Formats: sequence, structure tokens, C-alpha cells
Amino acid sequence: MGLKRTMEFRKDAVRIALTSGLTRKQVADDLGVGMSTLNNWITAHRDTDVVSKEDLSPAQENDRLRREIRLLKEEREILKKATQFFAGLKQ
Repeated sequence: MGLKRTMEFRKDAVRIALTSGLTRKQVADDLGVGMSTLNNWITAHRDTDVVSKEDLSPAQENDRLRREIRLLKEEREILKKATQFFAGLKQ
């Protein structure tokens, strides 16, 4: 049987998971809980005031920017390979 966590611990875990910029896996590992447990807590507290709008907005923006950075890095790698390919054709 698992360890019973307090409601305060659960709320803090949800706040950290939604605003820290870490993956849920990282948060779950750091807190010593399972991924499914953390996901259940997030689902249960999604419509509560655990995370304020002011805290959530920067976290959402960070997630969007991380996705954009990943996409730009992939595009850059493709362009590097294309440049090398076409430079090789001229020789």
C-alpha cells in the first residue's frame, strides 16, 4: 500500500508540475510519486485555484517557446544538410 500524501502536498505537486517548466516525469521522480498518481492529482485539481492565471500564463508561454525552439533547431539541421548536399554537387 502506498504512502498517503496530504492535500497540501498534492496541491504543491500540481502547482510545480504545471508551472515549473519541468516534465511531469521529472516532477514525479523528484517528488517520489508515480506518473499516474501525479496525473490523477493534476486532473483532480485542474479546475481549482491551485495555480493562478498569472502563474499559468508564463508556464504556457515557456512550453510554446520550447516547442518553437525545438522546431527551429530541426529546421536548421535540415538546412545544414541541404547546404552540404548542394555544395557537394558543385565540385
